[in-house]
Amino acid sequence: MADPITADPLAWHGVKAPSLEELETLAEGAFRRLPQKFRALCEGLVIRVEDFPTEEALDELDAESEFDLLGLFQGVGLPFRSESAPGQMPNMVWLYRRPILDYWAEHDEALGAIITHVLVHEIGHHFGLSDDDMAAIEAGVA
Repeated sequence: MADPITADPLAWHGVKAPSLEELETLAEGAFRRLPQKFRALCEGLVIRVEDFPTEEALDELDAESEFDLLGLFQGVGLPFRSESAPGQMPNMVWLYRRPILDYWAEHDEALGAIITHVLVHEIGHHFGLSDDDMAAIEAGVA
């Protein structure tokens, strides 16, 4: 049986891309479904969504286009925090809505899976996890 939204082109009439707030809600839900041990690496993680990365982030990472960066981790994870370093900012993951939606349009993956992948990889790369470790974490998401 055909999906009603693809079977009837008029069904797309009211469908819109997720807003910044909606994508942030999706990301927070995806983060809550990650294994507790993994989430503990970033105690108090703040997830923010913007349409595009800043020029500074693009320059720092030598990105050729604002669509090259889907997300960015900023902060110091729990294992590396120092009690003697006062006023540390919370760990943050930035998700970039327009590049994520562009990626979603070009690939046969669910939006939630892409968001989970970006979250796991931004956090995982920061802590030196291997691609295999991160794939195992993603596979364990309910």
